[in-house]
Amino acid sequence: MRACAIKPEDRRRQLQLVGNDLLKNYGKKKYYSVMEVKNSNKRQGIGIDVGCWSHAFFNTHKDFDDFHTRMGESCDYVSMKSEMLGSVSRTQESALFDFDLSWLELPDIDLSIFDFFD
Repeated sequence: MRACAIKPEDRRRQLQLVGNDLLKNYGKKKYYSVMEVKNSNKRQGIGIDVGCWSHAFFNTHKDFDDFHTRMGESCDYVSMKSEMLGSVSRTQESALFDFDLSWLELPDIDLSIFDFFD
């Protein structure tokens, strides 16, 4: 288990908090800059120890890798983004989401399993 591992329900909550904050402060974008995500994490009280989950979801793959290389960390963008997407699959808890992430570039998967994309 990686040091920054968090439970699926915590990933869902983090995605909701940071996603809503990004929309409010920066508008809809395909991707957000590392600084925008860092600022959103800070405003939402997301600790630096788990903030990389927000970066995996809202940054480009290149920005994510460059950021982690500068930090001397090796996090796996694809697996973390997949875990973030998996944590928001159609479940009762996914009703928490009140924002639309359809403008983000996501992997080629059937997005119909995510009820907040409707």
